[in-house]
Amino acid sequence: MYTSLAIARPIKTLTEIAQRVTQDANFDLQAPVTTKDEVGELATSLNQVIQQVKQLLEEQKAETQARLLHSEKMSSLGKMLAGVAHEIINPVNFISGNLVHAKNYIDDLLALLQTYEAEVPNSPTAVLVFAEEIDLEFLKTDLPNLLNSVEFGAERIREMSRSLKDFSRLDERVVQLVDIHVCINSTLLILQNRLKTGINVICHYGDIPPIPGYTGLLYQVFMNLLSNAIDAVEEKSALTSEFSPTITVSTERRDNNWVKITIADNGSGIASQNQDKIFEMFFTTKPRGLGTGLGLSISYQIIVEKHLGEMTFKSELNQGTEFTISLPINRS
Repeated sequence: MYTSLAIARPIKTLTEIAQRVTQDANFDLQAPVTTKDEVGELATSLNQVIQQVKQLLEEQKAETQARLLHSEKMSSLGKMLAGVAHEIINPVNFISGNLVHAKNYIDDLLALLQTYEAEVPNSPTAVLVFAEEIDLEFLKTDLPNLLNSVEFGAERIREMSRSLKDFSRLDERVVQLVDIHVCINSTLLILQNRLKTGINVICHYGDIPPIPGYTGLLYQVFMNLLSNAIDAVEEKSALTSEFSPTITVSTERRDNNWVKITIADNGSGIASQNQDKIFEMFFTTKPRGLGTGLGLSISYQIIVEKHLGEMTFKSELNQGTEFTISLPINRS
């Protein structure tokens, strides 16, 4: 009886601690370790399990908070971009609409000037002097080119505004048909400022249909992958002066129900010891302050969980990295 009580009491204590931890979710509780026998080892093991669960829950909480924070930031960014794009589109449309009339007015004035020169071949001296001062012949040739440049610039701003407006749709909750090529082109347009540093972008687009998905989230994926590719080639360019940075984007239809998107760079690549952790939350190979460790993890989640697709990569150090995304044409 004494032996049974000696064994039963500490086990009962361990059971009570385990129940309290489970019921109250209080992972600060610890079982008392009063002996060095098997019961004491069991108590020690229970305490270690409690601490490990506490640590895992803290990591999970931190991960959840990071996801919520990132989601909130992207939502705020989306709202801001939508507002900016809307404010830009209105005056650009005003400029574009008036450019049509301005070109017609200038064509009429140039025609009137041509008629005047034909009807009055011997113009007054003051007119000839002023025409020479303003370089009339150059003005007649350059003015239409100037208007064409303004029109091209306005159209460029309109395209950029549309891209920002599409990119701002990050909080979509409805699946829509998405044109992958439009998404990629708009993302490249938004990143144009970074690509002007001499990075060659090659696009090989295949004949692919629109796929069901979330437009804003796919923009986020392409933005992350292309930004990482730019970072990789810039890093290698800083070390090798003769290096020719290149990013290649390819699309094709795979089998009957899949669209394959490949984004490859010839940059610095990923070390083999880091490749198994590349999709882990908070993991980054970038210097402190330059990388959050969220981009690839969230991109993987968007492709695999939100779009029922696949996302893989292959990389070789100092040779480059290639990410491959496969998206279903029919989600069913």
